[in-house]
Amino acid sequence: MPNDEPMKILLQNRKAFHNYHIHEKIEAGIVLVGTEIKSLRDGKAHLHDSFAQIIHEELFLVNCHISPYDPASQFNHNPLRRRKLLVHKKEIKKLIGKMDRKGFNLVPLRIYLKRGKAKVELGMATGKKDYDKRETIRKREADMAISKAMKDQAR
Repeated sequence: MPNDEPMKILLQNRKAFHNYHIHEKIEAGIVLVGTEIKSLRDGKAHLHDSFAQIIHEELFLVNCHISPYDPASQFNHNPLRRRKLLVHKKEIKKLIGKMDRKGFNLVPLRIYLKRGKAKVELGMATGKKDYDKRETIRKREADMAISKAMKDQAR
């Protein structure tokens, strides 16, 4: 299979970048049932308040809401079930070591398709304080003002 095939982003957690400092990113596969992948492809899911958790040396995605697939009727899935994430044991042990440090969380940043397989990008994150969030907003507004001034000057 060619590696230059583009990945299709199904959903993003934009609030994660606002609420957390992202230190490191990790890619993991997701174990899904047929109706879940169909709902994901239709864009009927969200990552609000979801997180990854290590249970018995296995990684799970918790609180990720994937809406039931309408045409499936009685064969649908539970929208809030825990979904297993596929990561090597060595990586999980590395994550356990990092998670033991105070304040680190595993936050899903986005879910995408890569070569036909659903993947999740997890961020090793620490929570931002309110003043950090205000500083981020201030910086973004200043950058937008500068780019607008440059665009007006170019005209």
